[in-house]
Amino acid sequence: MYIFLSYICRIRLFIIIFVVETALASSIMALNNTDSEEIIYAVCIMFFVAFAVCIFDFYWFYKKYRELKDIEKNIEILFDSFPAPDGCIEEEYQVLIKKLAYYFNGVLNNNTNTFKEMEEYYTMWIHQIKTPIAAMKLLLQEKPAEFDVSYEQAQLFRIEQYAEMALQYIRLGAGSTDFVIKKFNLHDTTKEAVHKYARMFIQKKIKLDFKDFDALVVSDAKWIRFVIEQILSNAIKYTSQGSVSIYCETSTKYVILFIEDTGAGINSADLPRICEKGYTGYNGHDSYSGQFSTGIGLYMCNKIIKKLSHEMEIESEEGKGTKVKIIFNTEPIEVY
Repeated sequence: MYIFLSYICRIRLFIIIFVVETALASSIMALNNTDSEEIIYAVCIMFFVAFAVCIFDFYWFYKKYRELKDIEKNIEILFDSFPAPDGCIEEEYQVLIKKLAYYFNGVLNNNTNTFKEMEEYYTMWIHQIKTPIAAMKLLLQEKPAEFDVSYEQAQLFRIEQYAEMALQYIRLGAGSTDFVIKKFNLHDTTKEAVHKYARMFIQKKIKLDFKDFDALVVSDAKWIRFVIEQILSNAIKYTSQGSVSIYCETSTKYVILFIEDTGAGINSADLPRICEKGYTGYNGHDSYSGQFSTGIGLYMCNKIIKKLSHEMEIESEEGKGTKVKIIFNTEPIEVY
């Protein structure tokens, strides 16, 4: 119906002229005392001829429309297969479209090359910065026991954490990720993430309630560990006293990992936006811990979880803590 109405709109001037001419011809024939049957006969012939022409014209109109729709579906392959232009106006439109496409492809190629160069540089820089970080770790470990280097160790750990986050951010933004999908034990991966932050738990005197569980999930263990680490980092950052609880619930369809803290919680106005890129919210602007907030951690977590076809839910109440749920479907996953 849409195509037919578009065609009628296209030939509306022709229809108006035809109706006016038919009315004038009929009027002249009537004034000349032509028999009414002859007038009707002539009008019918004119309408028949006009209708036949319109049917033939509509066929070519519809054919061209279908050709353009096919090109739309395969624009990269059939770009040079435009149907023959109907007049100089259509020809100029096609030339304009091709010039715009060539210009766009040039800009896209330039941007792609620029991004690739930046990606290579920052990846190299991040790998290089790991060497002085490792050296500083050794220097701090060799300090005599009477020297308290806990603050320096905490800051060095933070630097290492941000360098690792930057590397993962680059990998996540690349055209293809290095996802390795296989079955693994979620407990072991979670335990590795907890072990990495053990020093932070001790320094802030936060109790860890890590309940043992046995759950096999199908996903990428490395990226899931990164997600868990980011959530643990936030839990420690915004919990000044109290505890962080980690437990799991399993069913025939789902495996749900819970990471719950008794920290500052999230303002109800911020909760819908905490996974937006660069959004730090009230806590990110008001608290001391907020000065280290970048608004990237949860954004990356949410993006990774979606790419792996899992789900992440966050429940929080300001002043009472935050609960994060990572939901794994036990059915085969599809990576995006």
